This record gives sequence, structure tokens and C-alpha cells, in this order.
Amino acid sequence: MTLILSTAILVTTLTSLVLVIRFRNTRIEGSVPVPVVTFLAILFTSGLDVGLIMFPMVDFQTFASEPDYAFANPLALEFGFWGFLVWGFYFLTTFYFCIVEPRLGLFEIPAIKFINNLTIIGTCAFTGYLFLHYLPDYISGIPDPLRYGGVALVVLVAVVSSTHLRFVKALSLGSTALFFLLILGAFLASGVGLSGLGGSLAELSGYFGQLHRFVLPINDYHAFYLFWWFAWSIMIGQFVSRFVGGLTAWQLLLALLVVPSLPIALWFAVLYGYFTGGLDVTGALGWAMIAVGVLFVVNSLDSLTRLYTQNIGLTIERLGTPGYVAVNWTILFALVLAFQFTPFKIEWVGLVVIGLYAAVYALVFLRRDRLAASS
Repeated sequence: MTLILSTAILVTTLTSLVLVIRFRNTRIEGSVPVPVVTFLAILFTSGLDVGLIMFPMVDFQTFASEPDYAFANPLALEFGFWGFLVWGFYFLTTFYFCIVEPRLGLFEIPAIKFINNLTIIGTCAFTGYLFLHYLPDYISGIPDPLRYGGVALVVLVAVVSSTHLRFVKALSLGSTALFFLLILGAFLASGVGLSGLGGSLAELSGYFGQLHRFVLPINDYHAFYLFWWFAWSIMIGQFVSRFVGGLTAWQLLLALLVVPSLPIALWFAVLYGYFTGGLDVTGALGWAMIAVGVLFVVNSLDSLTRLYTQNIGLTIERLGTPGYVAVNWTILFALVLAFQFTPFKIEWVGLVVIGLYAAVYALVFLRRDRLAASS
């Protein structure tokens, strides 16, 4: 699996570089263009999930103790797993769905459409599973009935939110704002001051100085992250591509690499102050993290639920609002439980998505004449 993953990363990265050079001044616009700020908020909240909130403190411990990660500090490593370079996955798929898919319609081919929607549903459910799995770390002693019931309620809210696009846009903007408030509140509560925060941010140079090490899997845990990014990549590109508002290819790539990475870097730097200072993230801060984490889960699930329901016809127009909510809640929560109680893994979803990439590459090559004629 590692060889397949590494090959896929190299091929997609090279493709992105070729595209941004060849089409650097091509304007990219989706079917429902929105202002750049709204687009970036939708991208940020749809392209991330609760793991951004709940993983760092656990990962810092792992990175500080295992020899595989000795080449960089824990903050630089965590940023490398979540920021900058990995957002290039979304450039390739956003470009594809804005420029190529309208001309070739490959994702309307029944087999590709079916597999794509299965991966979307499976990845949506993984977001819910992460919240279920990590909730006890932030609410100590939470009983299982409350834990499972809370996740079921969050999934229900996300499905209801997906019934109207205006909910998706409003939640994206609102949760982005609340995320920045969380960063500010956590920073003020830490007491590290601007000098301490500046010192943490300076340690991010350990990422850029070792950038080449983050391209291919460092070990199995890094491979898990990269498979996870692949699992998200097609569906996020398919969803956010409709909101691009006329950016050129190079502007889109730059926006994807830099803009989401800034709040990620700031958030991780604040949490790194807690880690190095031995501070707890319980109490009011823990509850605030849970609240923003819930919003991130809802944001991820509602946008992707809206995507796959439109793709496969499980729409409100067909099922009615009560039927739509009931069917999609049942599907998603059942798969959350499948991640919890079966060997089902996100790596398998990522592997299927890599297979979709291979199929699309082959079909684009076979239909290159049609693509050229429609240019």
C-alpha cells in the first residue's frame, strides 16, 4: 500500500505543477461563484474536520517520543501533517472539476459515479467516527449512551443543515469566526504571552527546512494521514469547485497552500505552548474545543451530504424533507458505527480514491482529442 500511495503522491504533485505552469493565467470559475472570503471559509471548514481540534495534543506526545520523528520538532511535524503542501491535493481536484469535468463528464460514467459516492459517504462517516472516538479524551468519564447519543445528534444536525445551501454558507463563515475566537481564547488562557507564541511560531521553520521529508510517507502513521487526505481530495474538489469566483490557476494554488495554513499554524502554535508548558486543555477550554469541534463536524458532514445526495438522487425533491433526513441520517450513523465496531479503515477509502484517480487519468488520456477540441 505504501508503494501505491507514494506513486500516487508523486504523480498528482507533478500534475499540479504542470497545470499551474501551463494554465497559470487561466481563470477558474465555478457554477455558483462566491466572494473570495466566502470561498476560503467554505474550503477551510469543508476541507477539515474535528481532527484539527482533537489530534494535536495527542500527536505532540507521539512526535516527541518516537525516533521516526527526530528530524523535526513536534510542532513542525504536526503542521506538516495538516498544513501547506497537503492542500495541494485540493488544487488538482478543484481545477479538474472546474475545467475538465464539464467537458468530459467522466464522473457521470455510472461506475465512476457509484464508486465516488461510496467514498464520499464513507469519508463523511469517518468524520463522525473521529468525534465519537476522541470525545472521552475531552469529557472524562462520559458514559457510552451519552457519547453515542451526542454523535447521533450531531449527525442529525448536519443532515438537517445540508437541506439548504444557505445553511452551509452561514455555518462555514460562522465556524471560521468561532475558530479564530477559540485560538484567541486559548492563547489568552495559556499565559505564554506574545513572546512565547512567537517562539512557538519560529519552530515552524523546522517544517519548511525539512519540506522534502513530508512529501512521501514517513511511516505508517503518516501514511494514514496521507490516505486520509486522498480520501477527502476528490469530494472536496467536487464540492468547492462550484464556489470558485474567477481566480487564476496560480492564484488558486497559492490561496490553497497559504490561506488555510495560516490559522492552522496559529492554532497549533498556541496548543504547542500548552504542550511544552505542561498545561491542561480541560475545563472551559476543553468545552470550547468540543463546541468548535462539533461545528467542524457539522460543516464537513453537511457540505458532503449535500454533494452525495445530489449525485445519487437522494434529494429533498425526491424524498421530501422528513424522508431525506431519515435516510441520510441512517446511512451516515450506521457507517460511523461500522468504523467503530468493524475493521473498516479510512486507508481503504483512500486506496479506492487513488484507484479513481488512476481511472480518470486513463480516461483523460484516451479522450484527450475531445478535451482539446472543446478548449
